[in-house]
Amino acid sequence: MSVLAISVSSVALAEIGDKTQLLSFLLASRFRKPFPIVVAIFTATLLNHALAAWLGVVVSDFLSPTVLKWLLVASFLIMALWILIPDKLEGNMTLSSKGPFVASFVAFFIAEIGDKTQVATTMLGASYPDAVIMVILGTTLGMLIANVPVVFAGKYCSDKLPLDAIRKVTCALFVSLAMLTAIAH
Repeated sequence: MSVLAISVSSVALAEIGDKTQLLSFLLASRFRKPFPIVVAIFTATLLNHALAAWLGVVVSDFLSPTVLKWLLVASFLIMALWILIPDKLEGNMTLSSKGPFVASFVAFFIAEIGDKTQVATTMLGASYPDAVIMVILGTTLGMLIANVPVVFAGKYCSDKLPLDAIRKVTCALFVSLAMLTAIAH
């Protein structure tokens, strides 16, 4: 199996039911503009996975599995709270006011930090250092395969469901993911 195929399939499968799928749905529900969100997901993933693939080997030498686990728990809880709180940057400016691309790029890039797909990209980069470009392209494509349909479904559902209810359900799912991660081995 080629490095590209391994990278695509590993991330596409790991992404099923992941927090970034929930985030994709929420972003589509909030902005109702799927194309800038998809471009932001692509750009954020490409940058995030490039960093993970190229620097992941070094980082993995310094972080124990326990530290990675608790960073993941913290990221779930932070995302849960962030969903409930208006997207404030500094001052009176909100992240949402920056438009769907900027808000989606920032949210997606941050959500991917410490995520299982980022860890998978790190491991793939370490396993295939001579094919790091194929790893980055494959993991980015895998992320798009898993999230683009969710963005379009979220845009469609947003016309039928209230954003406040979506936000609360998404928050509850992130809290559940944090609790499951905390009790997992």
